[in-house]
Amino acid sequence: MSGTESLQQLISYVARNLVDDPNAVEVREVEEDQAAVLELRVAKEDLGKVIGKQGRTARAMRTILSAAATKIHRRVILEIME
Repeated sequence: MSGTESLQQLISYVARNLVDDPNAVEVREVEEDQAAVLELRVAKEDLGKVIGKQGRTARAMRTILSAAATKIHRRVILEIME
């Protein structure tokens, strides 16, 4: 299992436990110049749960991702797609 694959699973796990429709959670990796970008898609009605009040939940997920990515010496960005 590659490093970013485990990060995808981490974000997927966190998101599935936040939303009402865990089957709609999808995490895709997109390679960019300097970093890997993880695109998180959830059901439209669950978008608010993933973002949280004033973006706190999204910020917390990005913090966890950043800490885990540091361990594998990668720069990874989380984008929450609408």
